[in-house]
Amino acid sequence: MNTGLKITAFATAVAATFGTAYGVGKAVDPVTDEKATAAPHEEHGETGRTSAAGDTAAGHGEAAGSDPGGLRISEGGYTLDLRTARVDAGREEELRFAVVDDATGRNVTAYEKEHTKELHLIVASRDLTTYRHLHPERAADGTWSTRVDLPEAGGHRVFADFRPRGEKEALTLGADLAVAGKSAPRELPARSAKATVDGYDVTLKGALKPGEARDLTLSVERNGRPVTDLQPYLGAYGHLVALRSGDLAYLHVHPNGEPGDGTTKPGPGVSFTTTAPSAGTYRLFLDFQHGGEVRTAAFTVRAGGPAGDGAAKESTENSTEKGGGHGH
Repeated sequence: MNTGLKITAFATAVAATFGTAYGVGKAVDPVTDEKATAAPHEEHGETGRTSAAGDTAAGHGEAAGSDPGGLRISEGGYTLDLRTARVDAGREEELRFAVVDDATGRNVTAYEKEHTKELHLIVASRDLTTYRHLHPERAADGTWSTRVDLPEAGGHRVFADFRPRGEKEALTLGADLAVAGKSAPRELPARSAKATVDGYDVTLKGALKPGEARDLTLSVERNGRPVTDLQPYLGAYGHLVALRSGDLAYLHVHPNGEPGDGTTKPGPGVSFTTTAPSAGTYRLFLDFQHGGEVRTAAFTVRAGGPAGDGAAKESTENSTEKGGGHGH
């Protein structure tokens, strides 16, 4: 084979490899955009621990580093052991994993409840067009399992958000999941301040700014009328996850206030205080419950750039999210 042919063959192989890795709802807590990172875990202003030293786990209780959450499979003395490394696209399969205590080599079996659950599991495609928020079940030996149906083939990321018993802060660990099938990566949906899901219109007000806490308010309407009777979901009127495009850095936040505190109203607006770890494009996923069903609205926003560039832009092209996977 001459040099020109060799270069062509090599370029083709590289393109095929990246095309498969980049691929990507409705679920039992879902979201898939038809058109179509992690940052520190924050809970009412608290920032989760991160380790600045590669994937080598640090000892329990070590101080947090500056890296965003979800980018490591090991940190803080714990490792995410993803025992299902591959599933098939468009087919419901069981996803199994465990959180391992690095000091003992044993599965963690005791957790503190965070927002009514021992562990929150997020699954997202690398192109950020598929999103699942699941709540798996834990066996006595510390093995977690849940059913998942991912519509698109390609690279996905699994995030486990949890706090082992006795630890002061929560951790977010991440691992790659391969979804087999024909891959057709999609572009990130355009920035928009509005999203529509199942007849609900959600409007985003506010902007992300790198390294600075900013307020975001998401308001829910239905048939042109404000929804003022949102139902508590995971102990709040809304649940927000942000993933940074590119590396899927993970930012997990909850609203300012909670049901029953005497001041927080059940809609139409749900307020969050959020800090972007860096400039870049982010995908925001808001879970909210009304009429006994959880729905997810998704937005594409920009942090940093020219003045005003961090705000979501008004667009006539709404981001319509089909039912995703909310596992309870």
